[in-house]
Amino acid sequence: MLTAPALAVNNLSVSLGGREVLRDISFALAPGEFCGLIGANGSGKTTLLRTILGFEAPSAGTISGQGRGFAGYVPQKFSPDPDMPLRARDFVELGLTGSKLGLPLPNKARKAAVEAMLAAVDATGYADQRIGSLSGGQLQRVLIAHALIRRPKLLFLDEPLASLDLRAIAEVVDLLRRLAREQKIAILISAHDMNPLLGVMDQIVYLAHGRAATGATSDVVRTEVLSRLYGYHIDVIRVHGRILVVAAGEHDHGRPHVEAIP
Repeated sequence: MLTAPALAVNNLSVSLGGREVLRDISFALAPGEFCGLIGANGSGKTTLLRTILGFEAPSAGTISGQGRGFAGYVPQKFSPDPDMPLRARDFVELGLTGSKLGLPLPNKARKAAVEAMLAAVDATGYADQRIGSLSGGQLQRVLIAHALIRRPKLLFLDEPLASLDLRAIAEVVDLLRRLAREQKIAILISAHDMNPLLGVMDQIVYLAHGRAATGATSDVVRTEVLSRLYGYHIDVIRVHGRILVVAAGEHDHGRPHVEAIP
């Protein structure tokens, strides 16, 4: 018997302020699948995530799936005050009790859930540090734990790699891939650079000008596919295990040469 998708997006279009931001986007995620949402700034990545989460209303199309009503979310920007007297473990626990004011009274089951999630993201060693004192990579692990503490079937991350160094990027990507497999979580992670995700993506949603090419990376990141998506000729260049997507000519129809689109 076929497993129902954790998320199914069908012919989705979104208009904001009278302008069409997304047009006719379709893709589906199975439980445990890792998907990269790739696009330049302004391509519609955040709008797509917000629409799936229910913060924006689609102008057309449908969103469904077994995990859609209960999803974890890691926002693009989260900068805690260094002086905030909130430990990493307290912040993870707020994922369970965030609707209540103040910190909750101790509870054995809740404490065990927090400890298990801290261990799952390898954050036990700094669980008692103030959240505002954590490094970028440490903070991302705590944010992921906070988002997963209620055991959702879907996890959305909006540009979680943007401010991390290369080592932290590799560690966070490896962590997410492991969590997807072990906990059967469907993960959709937005990024402007696909290269850190190449070894782990089961599929890619590549956005440009509000439209998307979707499928396996090898099927999508091709000259003919991305040229259709962008509306002008694009070269896909593979160098030393990395992919560069570039405009074909420096002055092609008045368009400047573009390094690594996105």
